[in-house]
Amino acid sequence: MSGDEQRLIAECLKGRTAAFGDLVGRYQDRLFNTVFRFLDSPEDAQDVVQEAFLNAYQNLRSFKGDSLFYTWLYRIAINTAISWKRKHRPRLHPTTVGQDVVDAAESNRPEHALERAEEETRIQQALSQLSAEHRAVLILKDIEGQRYEEMAEALGVPVGTIRSRLHRARLELREILVREKENS
Repeated sequence: MSGDEQRLIAECLKGRTAAFGDLVGRYQDRLFNTVFRFLDSPEDAQDVVQEAFLNAYQNLRSFKGDSLFYTWLYRIAINTAISWKRKHRPRLHPTTVGQDVVDAAESNRPEHALERAEEETRIQQALSQLSAEHRAVLILKDIEGQRYEEMAEALGVPVGTIRSRLHRARLELREILVREKENS
């Protein structure tokens, strides 16, 4: 944890709420992107991230500094998203197309954007069919690029469980995508 983060946390614990606002500003976008991929709804993701920050603020005294502040915050956000997912029925929402950098020659093809949008929609719909636990590990590893140890800490489970869930999640996702392709 950086010295600046330690300072902000210490100020926050002394009652300076603006310091927590600085922490929110640092991590809000990253958390939103992860939660959005998890919930597939920008409105719901905003609500969950806001609730996660509120929970973090209310429980800031329990942060011991054993891990990075972001890891602790990330765990709160993922657990909040999982709880939200269990409480609410799945709803269909339009997905957005990622802004990945692609080969210039490839991106000049007129049909490229449409193909990318269709592929991303297929993957997002397949992800939405997975359990919350499987979806979480896929997003954390394959989209966010987190290490197994970070994922284990964020989700509060052993690394072996992360590896097992990730393996099963990838198999399940592949089956869904193959089945969908065969049916279309």
